[in-house]
Amino acid sequence: MTNTTIGSLEAWEALDSRGRPTVGCRVTLRSGGTGRVITPSGASTGDFEAIELRDRDERYDGFGTRRAAASLRGEIAEAIVGMDATDQRAVDAAIEALDPDPGLAHIGGNAALGASLAVLTACADTLRVPLWRMLDPGRPPLIPMPMVNIVSGGAHAGRAIDIQDILAVPVGSASFTEGIEWISRVRAATAHVLTEQGGWAALVADEGGLSARLATNEAALELVTRGIERSGLRCGDDVAIAIDVAASQLVDNDRIRLRSEEAVLTTDEWLDRLSAWTQQYPIVSIEDPLGDDDWDSWRSASMRLNGIQLLGDDLFATNVARIEHGVSERIANSVLIKPNQAGLVTRTADAVAVAQHSGYATVVSARSGDTEDHWLADLAVGWRAGQIKVGSTMRSERTSKWNRLLELEATMTTEYAGARAIAALESA
Repeated sequence: MTNTTIGSLEAWEALDSRGRPTVGCRVTLRSGGTGRVITPSGASTGDFEAIELRDRDERYDGFGTRRAAASLRGEIAEAIVGMDATDQRAVDAAIEALDPDPGLAHIGGNAALGASLAVLTACADTLRVPLWRMLDPGRPPLIPMPMVNIVSGGAHAGRAIDIQDILAVPVGSASFTEGIEWISRVRAATAHVLTEQGGWAALVADEGGLSARLATNEAALELVTRGIERSGLRCGDDVAIAIDVAASQLVDNDRIRLRSEEAVLTTDEWLDRLSAWTQQYPIVSIEDPLGDDDWDSWRSASMRLNGIQLLGDDLFATNVARIEHGVSERIANSVLIKPNQAGLVTRTADAVAVAQHSGYATVVSARSGDTEDHWLADLAVGWRAGQIKVGSTMRSERTSKWNRLLELEATMTTEYAGARAIAALESA
């Protein structure tokens, strides 16, 4: 019988895609199976996600992770070595019990996630099954539809524009393979349009999107719309647009401050603008249009932006209680899922389950500081999330996830979520 007992845990300071420290973790089972994970880290972080443990000293401007690595090698290892790796919930409960803070500030959310994921991947290695199969043992894999960055601003691109990302969504694609090729065409065409407008398409944001100082935020929507048209694809029918506002970065005294336009808008004025955009451009999804604790304004947005996917990221923070509150108040209709917001695999899985059981769409997401690991793609498949958002079609920490999904679709009998995964289209 295969020995799935956790035998050892090792940890080290690693680097994410921005060159900022993160934490690496390797778990080895007594069978010899191993799981190695380097955790991601966000730039646009909400107030309600798990808290990273940082060194706060002179190294790396205080962002070092030696303390997080020590937490892994010390109390986390002591808690889980000797446990059965097949019981993920028990392992995660043992990690969680080390920290009275729900945000895991003492042991570090980055350390906790590293151990939790490394145990899961070590178990898959030992049992010789793909990672996604650990989460969905009985059905053919469901390949999610991609949401892909084309133009970036906000915290991802030196605030060249206020909106964090303008993304393309291949709503008309019949497969993931077709969809990602379409988006690659759109990105290339958008780069050509930007160059014609006098911009410099060589500038790349944290997640591989184009970075350009445009006159207005709406100019970014116009640019991507023209890029879709230039690609030869049908705008709205083949490829639509999603927006990640990341409004928590824009809120100033209960108003929305658009620094690139030197404008300050009330919530009603801002929702008027968003509503007008949905009428003028092929927008199917808007993420975080308002602040992460402004439930009243979110309630207004949910009524006024009816008919599109209204996606909560900082609002829900991959947190079961916050998702349940949103569902009870009929706020938003979809949830962004980020494992490092929750800090543990089972916390994240529970957030997915609550959202899906409530009829909310789920979008599994990478972070701006990510790594070449491709476990996120497997999690999106295993949780049957329907949508995945990892950045653009360039930079290896982004393409590693796309390549994993291309591999699964090419080598297995799969299903493709396609446009039916979008909450707005399902209810239309």
